[in-house]
Amino acid sequence: MAKILIVDDDPDFCETTRLVLESAGYQVITAADGDHGLRTVAEEKPDLVILDIIMETVLEGLHVSQQMANDPENSQIPILMVTSIANTDYAALFPTDEYIHISGFVSKPISPATLLARVSALLA
Repeated sequence: MAKILIVDDDPDFCETTRLVLESAGYQVITAADGDHGLRTVAEEKPDLVILDIIMETVLEGLHVSQQMANDPENSQIPILMVTSIANTDYAALFPTDEYIHISGFVSKPISPATLLARVSALLA
């Protein structure tokens, strides 16, 4: 059973995503901010991280993905960035080049079927 870490400051998103993933047989753990997420990655070694961008700071999720990419022990863990940044005034701040260390990107809201398909593809 794959272990998935959700890093998002929205408790409703974490709970609904957890329910969807657990119903498909995944083990799910959560973290409410980037620092907690990085500590959890180091402790739990998840198979996949679902990561928000905007948390305590505007681009906190990008900082987390950069830290993971720079850590040889965690750089191979796939990251699915799930965010609503495209619907905010901060969209222009989001880089669109090779400096983004993520495996996939989807915009919120995301349907359960799409979430499961993306997770399954990244874990394959």
